[in-house]
Amino acid sequence: MRNPTLHDVARAAGVSYSTADRVLNRRGGVAEKSVLRVQHAIDELGYQRDIHAANLSRRRSYVFRFYLPQGDHSFFTVLRQVVEAQAAQRLAERMQIQIHDVPPLDADALAAELSRIEAGDCDCVGIIGSDSGALTAAVERLQAMRIPVVTLVSDAAVEARMLYVGIDNVAAGRTAGRLLRLAHGRGPGRVLPILGALASRDHRDRLKGAHEVLTEPGRHLHLLPPIEVQDRSDILRQKLAAMLAADPQITGIYSIGAGNRALIAMLRDMPTPRPFVVLHELTAHTRAALEADLIDAVIDQNPDVEITLALQAMKAIADELPATPPEVNPTIYLRDNLPR
Repeated sequence: MRNPTLHDVARAAGVSYSTADRVLNRRGGVAEKSVLRVQHAIDELGYQRDIHAANLSRRRSYVFRFYLPQGDHSFFTVLRQVVEAQAAQRLAERMQIQIHDVPPLDADALAAELSRIEAGDCDCVGIIGSDSGALTAAVERLQAMRIPVVTLVSDAAVEARMLYVGIDNVAAGRTAGRLLRLAHGRGPGRVLPILGALASRDHRDRLKGAHEVLTEPGRHLHLLPPIEVQDRSDILRQKLAAMLAADPQITGIYSIGAGNRALIAMLRDMPTPRPFVVLHELTAHTRAALEADLIDAVIDQNPDVEITLALQAMKAIADELPATPPEVNPTIYLRDNLPR
């Protein structure tokens, strides 16, 4: 059985094809009673619009903007490369993808950049942000201008954004906690969390997940207070060195953020046996650290998949189609299962 066409809708509503088309595309100039007849015919026939064909006929193009943290940060460098590659590939689909730089872990600076956007500048915005009133207000302003916002990697401005595309960070933290627990067997241990900023929802959620697993009754693991390093190498070196000197019994390290170069460099100089180390994101540096047996496990959120799903969601939102949160499943990499 063939799908109903717009000609079928026009015939059932008793109007011309051009009138049905005007109603469908919300171009106005149609009497209210005709609008109601067309809408009733659409519902009765189960007509579904072919968005792709409609966009081709109208030569529709899209403008999507990504606001990405800048700086010497391996994961965000990989993420940027993925977005740049997608930008080149999607030109044939009439999709213009723009990248704007923002300081890492600075929600107010991101809010200031978003405030520069004016109505009609783009169809949808993708951001990586932290919780702040200024950011929520900036996202609410964009929504009021009919420019939806999608959050990536870490959810933020939950009350105002349209959709979150990323891994379940509580589950990721629980996974890290489970790996650390397995590494300790049933013996005692002291686990040190390192995070970028508690203002980042993904860091808070991962810490929460790890805490849930590591502090379950009957275990002899102690989760130490996290050190907050703002994803800065100098702060990490200073705080981690002080913590290791003050507590030489640390047996596990969970690096919750993704700025791991300084940590890896410090692990290289640690005496053996070193702590069991779990961190996030497979980059050139974390791959090399796994291969050199400086760390034990990497939880990767698959940035290629994440950006592909984000673009699919952004296009659906721009086409006014339903967009449900896509499922992004992280991968656990050990020294033995690294991809080529």
